[in-house]
Amino acid sequence: MKTIDLLFEESGLTIDEIAERAQLSIERMEAIAVGRWTPSPDDRRRIAEAFGIPVDEVSWGHTMDPRNIRYHRFGLKENF
Repeated sequence: MKTIDLLFEESGLTIDEIAERAQLSIERMEAIAVGRWTPSPDDRRRIAEAFGIPVDEVSWGHTMDPRNIRYHRFGLKENF
């Protein structure tokens, strides 16, 4: 199984190219590529086809830290 970011790296394709091939908006494809959005089963099929591989060879899902990003910027308040 390969992650989306590895598929981009290996294929040399851009987000714009895959978005066009998969008929997804560039914003949605970017969110999927960076792990902010887990694609629907139909989106998964179309993205896998855009890369030319079977859908079950792609590792899907969120890859971002699940904690609120705000905590990383400002930290937790003391004694909350």
